[in-house]
Amino acid sequence: MQKIWAEVDRYFCDWVAPSVAGDELDAAVAANKKAGLPAIDVTRLQGKFLDFLVRVSGARSVLEIGTLGGYSTIWLARALPEGGRVVTLEFDPHHAKTATENLRKAGVLDRVEILVGRAIDSLPTLEHSAATPFDLIFIDADKESYTEYLEWALKLSRVGTVIVADNVVQEGKVVDAECPDPMVQGVRRFTERLAAQPRLSATVLQTVGMKGYDGFALAVVVQ
Repeated sequence: MQKIWAEVDRYFCDWVAPSVAGDELDAAVAANKKAGLPAIDVTRLQGKFLDFLVRVSGARSVLEIGTLGGYSTIWLARALPEGGRVVTLEFDPHHAKTATENLRKAGVLDRVEILVGRAIDSLPTLEHSAATPFDLIFIDADKESYTEYLEWALKLSRVGTVIVADNVVQEGKVVDAECPDPMVQGVRRFTERLAAQPRLSATVLQTVGMKGYDGFALAVVVQ
């Protein structure tokens, strides 16, 4: 099935998110590979989905938890209106350095702030910053901490804030309560908290594509 998923991805990419000569998105993927970063970026269609979410929500202030090499950050930053900002959190200094160069080459570094260090340590520093409340929050980092990131997302949000969490399906392993994988257990804890949180209206969108079977949790702050 993954062969046909990849073919369908390429088909729709060619129409709605085509690569163009000189596009720094492809250059960022190549730079990440050269720098030895793990190949866990969102796909091109998923990047366009993030672009869509920024635009449809009217977001001007975006928080990204998990920068990696900045591929998704470029999609988020490009979708912002004039004066918009992305704050992105990255644990690994090498990843952050690679992302900084990718963002510079993409021409969006002026609208992005990278905070280097453990996200759980950086998040409290944002509580009273000018960037808050955030209009859109994208969580794509260590799954073991997703529940904590959700709690901070709520603290840094307003009614109407969109919260998106990637990789919540975990190739279907999420349904296995006995799965020993800490990432799966992290997602399960996150899902339970998401469902129990009265301030949120949430759903989950399963995805298939070039990188297999996974999905996004999508929520909006309603109170």
